[in-house]
Amino acid sequence: MSDSQSVSAAVAKLYDTYPFPPEPILDEPPPGYNWRWNWLAAYGFCTGQKPQKQDIRILDAGCGSGVGTEYLVHLNPHAQVVGIDLSAGTLAVAKERCQRSGANRVEFQQLSLYDADKLPGEFDLINCVGVLHHLDDPIRGIQSLAKKLAPGGLMHIFVYGEIGRWEIQLMQRAIALLQADKKGDYRDGVQVGRKLFAALPENNRIVKREKERWSMENQRDECFADMYVHPQEIDYNIETLFELIDASGLDFLGFSNPNFWQLERLLGKEPELMERSFALDSRARYRLIELLDPEVTHYEFFLGRAPLPKNDWSKDEALLAAIPELHPCIDGWASKCLFNYDYQIVNLREQEFEFLKACDRNSSHNIGEILKNVQFDLAGVRSLLSQQLILLTPH
Repeated sequence: MSDSQSVSAAVAKLYDTYPFPPEPILDEPPPGYNWRWNWLAAYGFCTGQKPQKQDIRILDAGCGSGVGTEYLVHLNPHAQVVGIDLSAGTLAVAKERCQRSGANRVEFQQLSLYDADKLPGEFDLINCVGVLHHLDDPIRGIQSLAKKLAPGGLMHIFVYGEIGRWEIQLMQRAIALLQADKKGDYRDGVQVGRKLFAALPENNRIVKREKERWSMENQRDECFADMYVHPQEIDYNIETLFELIDASGLDFLGFSNPNFWQLERLLGKEPELMERSFALDSRARYRLIELLDPEVTHYEFFLGRAPLPKNDWSKDEALLAAIPELHPCIDGWASKCLFNYDYQIVNLREQEFEFLKACDRNSSHNIGEILKNVQFDLAGVRSLLSQQLILLTPH
């Protein structure tokens, strides 16, 4: 057995033992949404406009117990979804989850990411969350996925960051040392890890980090095992992350948590430092941010394959001719106080509220027509767009 096959077998054994994620299975669609899994929302975020088609193919690459897969089916009612994973035990959970919630437009296959390029056809949206960093060769994995991305398609990726996971790495290594003769016994690894946390002083750095960040989810053994006794993990920094991205041959479209990557929140009080920062290229600025704010536990971002439009709506004429609609991922409408795409509370001003009501009421009217009857302006429209509260279709 090759090294790669040995790693894959060890990873499959972990998830056969502890299917992940361990969210409960419901007899109804899952609550809420993750906008990154909604094709309309993700496409709008990456391009500035609504996609032309919704009857798309989606690949959930490394679908685990089907938590994300289930959302992908329910949030994209015109899509056909394929889920692949290495672990037969975890796939069994995914199948039951989707069957019971009525997510019936999905096909599951037991398949390695390395073999994703063997799947028939191409996919408009590829979701790969928490998987590439568990491969012994992530570059080979992302290249296999990239081969299946259709022109004009999007790929959403989530991988671990080394800076914010430093204490996790230390505990992983400590458990491994104490498991020298029981390597691969994941239940023993969880037991060893639990005892370590119980034995260490309360002011221990590793213990403090666990309590402030991870302890709630790690009450479940599945989460604890995934975090502390995983047999394969590669953590990234900005420099190694972009080596992975460049190897994919795809275009980097941006981080899907853009607020974190705004340098103004860290250096806005020092104009001279801001000026020096903007002399750096974008990747160096990202690196500066993660060095100054070492809370980076992960990176989540979109890649794309050309041709993809990029519309910033800076031209008034184009904006006036666009047809607006409410963003598909807002909760609490029609109220002036609602949750936005990131489940943050937004309090709408009266004019914003009236404009959004007009968008909801007049689905075929363009912005110019709506503004004839609503006291609002293009600056306000652009503000709503930047907040991901509306989605625009070019005319």
